[in-house]
Amino acid sequence: MQPQPQQGDQPLSILQKTYGYPSFRGQQAEIIDHVIAGQNAFVLMPTGGGKSLCYQIPSLCRDGVGIVVSPLIALMQNQVDALKQLGIRAAAINSNIDGREVHETMAKLRDGDIDIVYVAPERLLLDGFLDLLDQSPLALFAIDEAHCVSQWGHDFRPHYAQLSLLAERYPNVPRIALTATADAPTRRDIIKCLQLDNGETFISGFDRPNIHYTIAIKDNARQQLLQFIKNNHAEDSGIVYCLSRDQVEKTADWLCEQGYNALPYHAGLDAETRTKNQERFIKDEKVIIVATIAFGMGIDKPDVRFVAHMSVPKNIEAYYQETGRAGRDGLPANALLTYGMSDTALLRTFINNSTASDDQKRIEHQKLNALLGLCETSRCRRQVLLEYFGDSCDPCNNCDTCQSPPETFDGTVAAQKAISCVYRTGQMFGVAYLIDVLLGAENDRIQQFGHNNISTYGIGTEFDKKEWQSIFRQLIAHNLLWADTEAHGGLKITTDGQAFLREKQTINLRRHQATRAKKILATEVSESLPPEAQDLFIALRDLRRDLAKTQNVPPYIIFNDRSLREMAIHRPLTPDALMQLHGVGERKAARYGAAFLDVITEHEED
Repeated sequence: MQPQPQQGDQPLSILQKTYGYPSFRGQQAEIIDHVIAGQNAFVLMPTGGGKSLCYQIPSLCRDGVGIVVSPLIALMQNQVDALKQLGIRAAAINSNIDGREVHETMAKLRDGDIDIVYVAPERLLLDGFLDLLDQSPLALFAIDEAHCVSQWGHDFRPHYAQLSLLAERYPNVPRIALTATADAPTRRDIIKCLQLDNGETFISGFDRPNIHYTIAIKDNARQQLLQFIKNNHAEDSGIVYCLSRDQVEKTADWLCEQGYNALPYHAGLDAETRTKNQERFIKDEKVIIVATIAFGMGIDKPDVRFVAHMSVPKNIEAYYQETGRAGRDGLPANALLTYGMSDTALLRTFINNSTASDDQKRIEHQKLNALLGLCETSRCRRQVLLEYFGDSCDPCNNCDTCQSPPETFDGTVAAQKAISCVYRTGQMFGVAYLIDVLLGAENDRIQQFGHNNISTYGIGTEFDKKEWQSIFRQLIAHNLLWADTEAHGGLKITTDGQAFLREKQTINLRRHQATRAKKILATEVSESLPPEAQDLFIALRDLRRDLAKTQNVPPYIIFNDRSLREMAIHRPLTPDALMQLHGVGERKAARYGAAFLDVITEHEED
């Protein structure tokens, strides 16, 4: 049996020997050193970027136990199973675990005989659990999915907001908050709520370059989905998101009729069925889960090769997080979104009928507008997506608008009219009102404000309302206008918008065509595996599947696809050569190396 990591080991040594990775990526090393030194941190890192290492390795290096606050039981169990495979002493405390095991874990926590414990915020906040923490040696607190702290975030959870007590009750224990999805207001709120002002902020960028983005106007969405799966993902696992439970059920049944292994997941199913379907998706291969947004947060399955949205998500944050569940292993993956105005109308109805405050409803409407701007942009999808989060990139050539540019028109005059109308009305009104002014509508509100007498009144009749909506959304996407969600959603002119008017710049806009169907573009997901390695890869995958079934764990916990691909390409024949590959640490090499080397050797002899 291989020795487990010892507290006091150097981070790089743990990374190489335990995790089997040769070097840290991006800001990982800096974050880990910062937390080991006892400092607080806020970490924003894209899904699949290695956030978990940023608290797991400090937990192993510092004295005491790392306490990880996690929102979902499924996520906890996946993480614990993976850590145990590496020889790390990890456990979770939640309602799915029997009382004896919980009691044992709590005793180990009190005695410091465990490295990492995962717990839900509801459990952590109980007086009895806090009393236990008072008596335990603590290495750190990690708050995962930290956007749940903020009311600005897309998945606010009230119990998360109460985690501020950690700073007050355990001021000498470092806290690290981590998320993949947070715009600027959400980031500020997280730092304020968790009292991380005296810590360091690490923003690693939002780009997931391995994901290909395609967004298409609906034109028989089922057939578009079928074409997408048949042409690119007939043998892959994937997620299909639908807006309603009824659509989930019907889409799953229809995919099964087409010959695919598709399972439904939504809150209306009984708990046993949901758990069973989720476990099949995690542990089996070639499974498509059809779900509402109730599915997926924290799912750590690295070999999801595609995510498809059959309707518009709530906002860009949700879209980014949901598409980020594809390609977590860094291999090529695809994201497809089909959208129609009926979806948008339904989402607006959900917002309007919610019990949220008027200010919160305005925020949600503006976030939805930004997502529609992404849908209708003529620019690189990735550029618009990253700019929403304050990031940037060059045109990616890995999205549909880069590879098949849409029909555009010279929108210079239209943009001038729109921006001028924002200015003439005082930079305080939303899109609907501005369009009424541009179209010369006769209503009491316009007359009340006297905007029937300004120069932009009635100067936009060359476009109809839907065309103007598209134009405004694109101007927001181009960062010429922005929706001030803290001031009732009124549009304001950005510095770039001012320069556009002042310098008489030109702009091309995407032409609004409500019924135009798009060819579904995608990236080739098997491009990293040479033809001569495919038979060996299949044999290694079969071995992995059998080992996983024996242990009742997901196959990727044994080795992920990237590790198997490197084995198939490089064909190591000795344990030392095997340990040079991605994700093969000492523990896994000792436990599984002989079996995988036997398959490789047999393949070489054949």
